[in-house]
Amino acid sequence: MNTSPNRAWTDTDNLWVELADGRTLGVPLVWFPRLLAATAQQLAEYELSTRGIHWDALDEDISIEGLLAGQGDLTHRRRQVA
Repeated sequence: MNTSPNRAWTDTDNLWVELADGRTLGVPLVWFPRLLAATAQQLAEYELSTRGIHWDALDEDISIEGLLAGQGDLTHRRRQVA
């Protein structure tokens, strides 16, 4: 199954990613604080690779594997207290 992204776009609440296998993923922008705070121009300037999406100006990389696993931005997660 080819899960490479064909294109990506946002609306006011979500990041949408169309995959080469025909699926379209939608995830909340709140999962990615850098994207949520970005301007429309910044959001429009991304690069696709076979494994994900990169926004150079925002220093943001999102893997398709992570989206399929339901993962948001892992860099700002609170530490679990045992």
